[in-house]
Amino acid sequence: MKQLCIFTAPKPFRDPHITTIQRNALGSWLALGDAVDIVLVGDDEGIAEAAAEFGVKHVPTVAVNSHGTPLVSAIFDAARQNSTAPYLVYVNADIIFYPGLVETVEKVAAQVKEFVLLGRRYDLNVTQPLEFSAGWDARLRTEMHARGTLHTRGGSDYFAFPRHLYTDMPPFAIGRAGWDNWMMYEANRRNWHAVDSTAEIDIVHQNHDYSHLQGEHGHQRHVETDENTMLGGGMRSMYMLLDVPYELLSGKVRRAPWSAIRALRSVERMLQPNAIKDRGLRWRIMRQVRNLRFALGGR
Repeated sequence: MKQLCIFTAPKPFRDPHITTIQRNALGSWLALGDAVDIVLVGDDEGIAEAAAEFGVKHVPTVAVNSHGTPLVSAIFDAARQNSTAPYLVYVNADIIFYPGLVETVEKVAAQVKEFVLLGRRYDLNVTQPLEFSAGWDARLRTEMHARGTLHTRGGSDYFAFPRHLYTDMPPFAIGRAGWDNWMMYEANRRNWHAVDSTAEIDIVHQNHDYSHLQGEHGHQRHVETDENTMLGGGMRSMYMLLDVPYELLSGKVRRAPWSAIRALRSVERMLQPNAIKDRGLRWRIMRQVRNLRFALGGR
């Protein structure tokens, strides 16, 4: 029986580097075993061929916004409609999972009914195809700790949750910032267990540029990012991992402990103007609090 459905909307399999890292990601998901469904959503170049080659499900048709960008809500619906697995895992198509993901989700599900697992990633330069032979995960994990960099707490590249959650979402654009921050906010608003799983779930983000978005800054300074922020309710809804109230440690879900960094983040969130371009007094004070958080290592 399938326990997890991992789903994503890949970029076109056109650029050689993007093709390599997306194939690596797919290989790692397949290595999780027979309990996992995999669904690729979208009709961009090479997706159908990759789905056929790897033997995974493909949903070519997905609703888009006025810019032609697929909607997050439509991608989530496609996963529900094409898998009966009780737990869904959205993940960006450049992310490598290690073995043990299924077991981790099941451990959390045994403790709490409504949850979403999320966490930080390790950024790593990966330029060659990976071979998923015996011991691949130990070899990559060694390289990850030696050469990789733990990303900031600003967002999450994966979300694992029971299939009945997140059925009512604003029409966010995929591949732009903001919607992942709203996922954290929404979990808090609905009193679901939002669980920072960084200590238990290692993931590798294979580095790439953002040339497909016509700018070196990528999705952070894109018009659709601003639209996602407004759709999510404004800047005060843009949560980060420091706003997540639970953590996973040694297989147990527990309240995240108090820290000066988390306290500063709470003050920062209260001061945050809701409008994207509000640069008034509240914003200037908020920036000073944020700079103090950064100085304490709370990025």
